Amino acid sequence: MEPIGLLMREHRLIERMIGFLQRINAEGEAKLDSIETAVDFFRTYADRTHHGKEEDILFRSLSNKQLSPEHKKIMEELVQEHVFARNTVASLLKAGQKYTGSDNSSLAEVKERINDLLRLYPAHIEKEDKRFFFPSMEYFSREERDLMLDEFYRFDQSMIHEKYEKLVSKLEQNR
Repeated sequence: MEPIGLLMREHRLIERMIGFLQRINAEGEAKLDSIETAVDFFRTYADRTHHGKEEDILFRSLSNKQLSPEHKKIMEELVQEHVFARNTVASLLKAGQKYTGSDNSSLAEVKERINDLLRLYPAHIEKEDKRFFFPSMEYFSREERDLMLDEFYRFDQSMIHEKYEKLVSKLEQNR
């Protein structure tokens, strides 16, 4: 398997979550548990796990290569889109907590943040899948791609431990 194969497989799961967000938006009301579930998914899986592999491994490795101006520009755009996604997910959580608390006027903000994600992710995924991932692999030798894939697997192995170490630390602090 190529490193981008793993990243593209992760895209398919992110697309399924986008479908869940579309259903939340169509329902006309938002439930805090649905919003929190979506936020957890985007923070842990889409951002920390998926974007983490892209930024911490693939993009880092590409930064040591002589990229074409086009590929360099696309990579910079992807990083900016990751930042936008992080900020949008944080805003979605805040709006969802406000909405389910006492401020029903924040439902419009919940829907707008969801719409931001619905606009971002399909285009972002298409850009990576169709315009960036395949050309990016040409900068690496077979050995470098194999090492990158191994690094992706090691990165994934640490994710569950990282998530639950943070959870327990947070619980301990809230005692």
